[in-house]
Amino acid sequence: MTIIQGILLGILQGVAEFLPISSSGHLTLAQHLFGLDQVPLLFDVFLHIATLAAVLLYFRKKVWKLLKIFGRWIAHHPEPENTELEDDYLMGTDKAGRKTIIAIIVTTAITGVIGIVTSKLIPELPVEIICIGFIITALLLILSSLLSRKQIKEAAQRGVQDEAPKGISLLQSIVIGLMQGLGTLPGISRSGSTIAGALFSKVDRKAAGDYSFIVSIPAILGAFILELKDLGDVSETVGALPLVAGCLAAFAVGYISLVLLMKLIRRGKLQWFACYLIPIAILGLIFLR
Repeated sequence: MTIIQGILLGILQGVAEFLPISSSGHLTLAQHLFGLDQVPLLFDVFLHIATLAAVLLYFRKKVWKLLKIFGRWIAHHPEPENTELEDDYLMGTDKAGRKTIIAIIVTTAITGVIGIVTSKLIPELPVEIICIGFIITALLLILSSLLSRKQIKEAAQRGVQDEAPKGISLLQSIVIGLMQGLGTLPGISRSGSTIAGALFSKVDRKAAGDYSFIVSIPAILGAFILELKDLGDVSETVGALPLVAGCLAAFAVGYISLVLLMKLIRRGKLQWFACYLIPIAILGLIFLR
């Protein structure tokens, strides 16, 4: 792999990881077009780690808030009187934050089980299946947009913009975990499927976007640990410089994409990406068979 190819794949990862168009599906298609059939899965995971750094930077205050709630919970310390982010659906209070922490564990566990199964299938999936995954993602995004617009309309009728802190319930965490597990398949967007699952289970639209990316942190770390066995293959087939260049590109572009996506989620505009995915899927089915 050349440095230019590494940068291009990193840019693609940065765009596709956060915009709900399936980063794994696009990386697979790009590697197919570049003739890079021997790239180990760990290279993709390294790019995910780079975009994970963008998640941590963007959500640093919320992640720190969750860690403080978890620390008080373990130490049996009372909640401070002046609670930060009081209007935060996920962690505006310690009670809501503790529910969200449990939900993250449940969602991650369900996704992990599904991910172990799908990881055995990923190398065997043909391009046609990935293109079908794009179409499934497009349908999920259209559904998400409809649900989000419904929430916006209901909130306007009630005269409020955001719901009070509730945290993620156990049932919601199970639904989101199943949907995030579906997103481990190339062609199906992790963020798109997770946001759809959150909205379907009646999570506030803004919180749905926040939770989708916060819960990606343990999921990406878990995938990285599972693929560490391929570390030697990365150095042999990819090389250090293309890997570093790709990761830097993925981080920078990923942060910009994340900022853009969070704005679109709040406006209920996810269906725009369906207008891109469906034509790409059709073209892929025609020309990449």
